This record gives sequence, structure tokens and C-alpha cells, in this order.
Amino acid sequence: MTVKLVVAIVGPEKTDNLMDIARSAGATGATILANGRGEGMFRKKGVLGLELTQQRDVLLFLVPEARSQGVLDCLVEAGEFDDSPETGVAFLLDVEQVHGLRGQFGPDSE
Repeated sequence: MTVKLVVAIVGPEKTDNLMDIARSAGATGATILANGRGEGMFRKKGVLGLELTQQRDVLLFLVPEARSQGVLDCLVEAGEFDDSPETGVAFLLDVEQVHGLRGQFGPDSE
């Protein structure tokens, strides 16, 4: 079985909606790494010179290759990644091997 890793890094207020969107596009589940921290090209300074960083969730979806582009496209559209700055980022990675997902994707995913 060939799978891809779809990754979305978003503000926590978008996590539940993007999980629903990904499921409707064919993802069967995800791992969520909550309360991450990101930094852009420039550091933002707030009151008293303290750095301001927005917390982020990292959504990791292992998806059969045939469904991966559709899942990514739906996440990009719903998350408005290309429409507004600082909304998050989503990308697709190749996975060389995966173990422990037998039965996760159904018989049509072999």
C-alpha cells in the first residue's frame, strides 16, 4: 500500500473544522500535535518587547496515495492558506514505509 503524509499546521480554532473537511475528502483519521509554536520571517514583539507567537496545531494525515491530493486540496481551500497571510500551511510528503494501518483504509486501498 502506498500512502502519503498530508500535514496541516493551523491555529487551534481551525482544527476541528479541518478534521471534518479531511474526513469528508477521504482521510480516515489523524494525529494532532497540539500547542506547537511557529515563527515567521520576522519576530513579532508585543508589550515590553516580549515575543508574540500564536499557538498552532499540527495535523498529520496518513492517506492512500490516490486520495492524498484531494485531501490536501480540500484542506488548502477550507483553511484559506493561499488567501490570507498567517493562516497556516499545508503540504504533502512521500512515505517510504508504513506499518500498523492494516484495515484502516479498506479493501480498495491496496
